Amino acid sequence: MNAENRKGELAELKAQLRQLAGSRAPGVEDLKRELYKKVINYLTVGIDVSSLFSEMVMCSATSDLVLKKMCYLYVGNYARGHPDLALLTINFLQKDCQDDDPMIRGLALRSLCSLRVKNLVEYLVGPLERGLKDNNGYVRSVAAMGALKLYHIAPSSCIDNEFPVTLKALLLHDSDPQVVANCLYALLEIWSMEGNSSEAALREKESLLHSNVILSLLNRFKDFSEWAQCLVLELVSKYVPADSQETHDMMDLLDDRLQHANSAVVLATIKVFLHLTMSMADVHQKVYERIKAPLLTLVSSGSAELSYAVLSHLHLLVMRAPMLFASDYKHFYCRYSDPSYVKKLKLEMLTAVANESNTYDIVTELSEYAANVDVTIARESIRAVGKIALQQYDVNAIVDRLLQFLEMEKDYVTAETLVLVKDLLRKYPQWSHDCIAVVGGVSSKSITEPKAKAALIWMLGEYAYDMNDAPYVLEGLVQNWAEEPFPEVRLELLTAVAKCFFKRPPETVKILGSALSYGLADANQDVHDRALLYYRLLQQSVEIAERVINPPKQAVSVFAGDQSSEIKDRIFDEFNSLSVVYRQPSYMFLDKDHRSPFTFSEDTGSSILGPHSPEREDLASDYDARDNALLLSSHEKEDSRAVSNGSHGYNAPKSQALQQDPFAPIPSSSSPTQPVRPAQASAPPQEPVSSSAASPLLAVDDLLGLGPIIPTEPTPSVPQLNLNPKPALDPASFKRKWGQLTVALTLEYTFPVEALHGLTRPQPLVRHMQSNSVQCMASGNAPLKFFFFAQLSDAAPNTGFFLVELVVTTSSGHASAKIKADEASMAPGFADCLRSALSRFSA
Repeated sequence: MNAENRKGELAELKAQLRQLAGSRAPGVEDLKRELYKKVINYLTVGIDVSSLFSEMVMCSATSDLVLKKMCYLYVGNYARGHPDLALLTINFLQKDCQDDDPMIRGLALRSLCSLRVKNLVEYLVGPLERGLKDNNGYVRSVAAMGALKLYHIAPSSCIDNEFPVTLKALLLHDSDPQVVANCLYALLEIWSMEGNSSEAALREKESLLHSNVILSLLNRFKDFSEWAQCLVLELVSKYVPADSQETHDMMDLLDDRLQHANSAVVLATIKVFLHLTMSMADVHQKVYERIKAPLLTLVSSGSAELSYAVLSHLHLLVMRAPMLFASDYKHFYCRYSDPSYVKKLKLEMLTAVANESNTYDIVTELSEYAANVDVTIARESIRAVGKIALQQYDVNAIVDRLLQFLEMEKDYVTAETLVLVKDLLRKYPQWSHDCIAVVGGVSSKSITEPKAKAALIWMLGEYAYDMNDAPYVLEGLVQNWAEEPFPEVRLELLTAVAKCFFKRPPETVKILGSALSYGLADANQDVHDRALLYYRLLQQSVEIAERVINPPKQAVSVFAGDQSSEIKDRIFDEFNSLSVVYRQPSYMFLDKDHRSPFTFSEDTGSSILGPHSPEREDLASDYDARDNALLLSSHEKEDSRAVSNGSHGYNAPKSQALQQDPFAPIPSSSSPTQPVRPAQASAPPQEPVSSSAASPLLAVDDLLGLGPIIPTEPTPSVPQLNLNPKPALDPASFKRKWGQLTVALTLEYTFPVEALHGLTRPQPLVRHMQSNSVQCMASGNAPLKFFFFAQLSDAAPNTGFFLVELVVTTSSGHASAKIKADEASMAPGFADCLRSALSRFSA
């Protein structure tokens, strides 16, 4: 419908409604219904029909319930956006609140309370008071929710007119269970409202946990609807019984709810049972045994989404008492029809319940999943086998299974297996002979994943004695140094070549020289620093270098867990909530002061959470912050080739000896099988320089034995920058730029003591930086972290941006910043601006 036709159609509707407004002719109600249907249809598809407001109100004088409902729907839709028009509805709504038909009274009262216009609050009080005393239960239940709506609009008006007192009286004495449920919900919301933390409110909220209230609700529990039952059960879970007898009485009363068809009722009942028996160890264990059957039934009988939610709660219980669920492991076998997210959770359950008696069956089942067409599930199944092996259950058979995976000749299977074999060798060194015999046949050229390649290189260096061709494989990898894109692989390669040199020096000495030469010239700061460290250690003594690089190792007994026990306890306290599904306490995804700005997971990618706009809040994702809570990607830990304190990036040059042949003048040794010490590299002759012309890092280089170094070019002056006071950058662009740009430099700063008081929360520093033309994209409190951005004042749109990750240790005031820039040459100038802005911050 074009604009002209729409305008004509609305004008025609307006005329017809006005004509029918005062008519009493036969059949006029049917005509009104047809016109109302057209209006509601236009409203539904997004056409603005607010011009018909007065005519719709005039036609509302009818006893037809269908017409009343459509009129209330129309009025409620436009009243909030057109408060001036909403005033026209007051008279007929107040009149309908006193209608003889209780259905019309209830609908009118609900519509009146749903207007949400502050100027009309005075008109709500009278109808609400009458509604709460109405002789019809439907009207009273609507009035109870209306009191809550009034509190949202005008809290003082709700409290002053003693609506909470009236609601509490209805809660205890009303005969209608729906009225009781609505009163309970309204009271809990009113007394839990954010900012309403007065002592009186807290006392009123605690009064709901009195035994008289709890027993009154439980005695009529079966009369409530399923929603109301969940509400009552949530309240009961916070109640502390007077003695064990009262606990058993309450559990006997609620026991049949465990067989309820509604999963929400079952989970809420389980939460009550678990919390009531927390202080009764023997009974608590029996509760676990009692709730197993209902939970397993829900897992197998519901939809995939329901199964996942129930499995998440079951997983939490399994982690707390794995032995109680060990005999039920077959319930966690994956079905062909299960979606990937359910299968992944079931694999975690199988890992958790594995013990001496069921390990063989579980590992056999997991080994079948390794050939799954879903690559993600195949990877997870292999990881699950490795986790079970690390739990010291039937290691012999598990190692054989893992080695068989290497024969499948699938890249992703080989990659996951190599990573797990590395962990197994760290914990069970006695299996090195069998593992290395199989791993030695794996070609490094067929492995592309960085973790797997790093694991293979680690084994080449650690077991160079057992792998005859280890030096030659490492030599090929060193020769292809420039083609290796992953810093973590180059880091591992440096260490492996050094270890191989200590064990088989004649075959590895030239390889080590080449590796150190490549490492010193590497653009990655971590790789460069490690190569420089190894080179200087070898200059001092091969024995010292070996003690540092390849010291005697003990078997690893414990690997780091995913979550602390405190976090798990907090999640358990929030049983039957999204905290269990997200595996995080609610404050971590609800409280903006604690919410992490960035989360990263290898499977789900990156996401931004920002507390500064609804658009940024919509970017909140599945929160799994176990790997790296505030980093956009795992490789950004090592992509910085920068210098602290705001100075320019510095690439330590290779000495002339290293450029030619790092270990050419190796002295002879009486024992050719022992490591030999490389000759001291001679520094080329240099002209004396004044201290003012030297780089700030020259003193460090001199202490480490390289001698003075003269910069080949004078240090450029840092340009003065003019920043845009109102830069515009949306979260999606920030995320994209952060992932694409590398760290230009880092900056360290320590706040003065008098500024520490202002660092207890993010907001003061955010406001201060905004006044210095540096805007905040996201911030977090655990620890104090910020993501800032700024833009050059003369930059073209979407260019000239600077991105900053700032981490502040609140106890000491020490701050560390990573700076990324569209133009890396401008980063030092921005670093000066950032340091200057931080220095002006005060509490």
